[in-house]
Amino acid sequence: MAANTKTSRKAARYAVPVAVAGVAAATVAMVPAFANAGGPDLPKVTAQQLIEKVAASDVQQLTGTAKLSTDLGLPTLASGLLGGGGVAGGSADPQDKVAQLANGTHTFRVAADGPDRQKLTFLDGKDEYTLVHNGTDVWGYDSKSNEAFHDKADGKEAGKDGAKGKEHPKTADRLAASPQQLAQDLLKQAGPTTDIAVGDTAQVAGRDAYQLVLKPKHGGSTVGSVQIAVDAKNGVPLRVQVLSSQGGKPIAEAGFTQVDFAKPAADAFSFAPPKGAKVTEGADKAAGKGGDHGKEFGPLDSFPGLDALTGGANGKDGKGDVKVLGEGWATVARIDTGAGKSLGDIEKDKNAPKEAKQFLNSLGDKVSGKFGEGRIFSTRLVNALITDDGKVYVGAVTKDQLVKTANSAK
Repeated sequence: MAANTKTSRKAARYAVPVAVAGVAAATVAMVPAFANAGGPDLPKVTAQQLIEKVAASDVQQLTGTAKLSTDLGLPTLASGLLGGGGVAGGSADPQDKVAQLANGTHTFRVAADGPDRQKLTFLDGKDEYTLVHNGTDVWGYDSKSNEAFHDKADGKEAGKDGAKGKEHPKTADRLAASPQQLAQDLLKQAGPTTDIAVGDTAQVAGRDAYQLVLKPKHGGSTVGSVQIAVDAKNGVPLRVQVLSSQGGKPIAEAGFTQVDFAKPAADAFSFAPPKGAKVTEGADKAAGKGGDHGKEFGPLDSFPGLDALTGGANGKDGKGDVKVLGEGWATVARIDTGAGKSLGDIEKDKNAPKEAKQFLNSLGDKVSGKFGEGRIFSTRLVNALITDDGKVYVGAVTKDQLVKTANSAK
């Protein structure tokens, strides 16, 4: 029973990223369009040729500066719960840093020398956060709090008896938000519900680039298109933009502002915690030492209000069952929390948790349909319908599409 609960929690945790990326079949629908003269004058290529260029790129060494901007249009309460306001005290754990990237604009320096050496330094204001992967070691350091976090890059937890323990996600992978990684993930998961074409040429970080454009074939998605700028010479993705179907500035954008493909300096990946720094070992945090450090991170875990509304469905008291509805860009995850509580009852209950009422008040309009009644929580990218009978429908789809999917669900 415990194993099933843990599996359900993992499914719930990845439901939103899967819906956003548009999971579909293994084949890719190509549109034989050509690059036009909107930017640098480059030789014409087809979408297939450009994808092959990306796949053939063997660049493993670079240094540069990049920006990550996210504009989800989160309500004030949700933005704070997702970490939009930053993590108080400045934690050095990469998991905590991820929460801060949910909203706003972040600048970072990046260096890479093959699969075993990478470095990211986030430059938010006068404070810096550095993540270094060097061989078997991963270090995180927060200058504001003078705290360091150390883990092993093999992604293993050692058991109490010293034996090799269960695998967990590599610390080095927790900040995998580089343009290259985003582009690779999107291309892998594009399916027959996606049109792929070559758009205008562009200049990114001073380099000539083609732009690969992914668009949903059908309506219903909050994503209008995903545009990937590809270096015309070496095939490295330089920028990824997620554009809203409603227009306006990008929902999310990750790209280089300066990049050099020369080998980084030999000492670029050396790190030792400064004198007086508090150092936390990854094994200690995984074991739950130091208070709440043992808590796992996931989209649903970020909402204490949602946890109260659903009766602790994140692997505690509820079912946490997940079913995927629809396909491609219109994918919706239905999470059966098993809460057994009505949102209306919570709204009227004077003894209901404060967090539950705050979260309830941050939701959008009440809706009704064949699924019953509920409320919709909206961002520019993801919409979530929380029904009175304890189900959550969530996906990168419009409100109308979400209600339509909930109505047709069995």
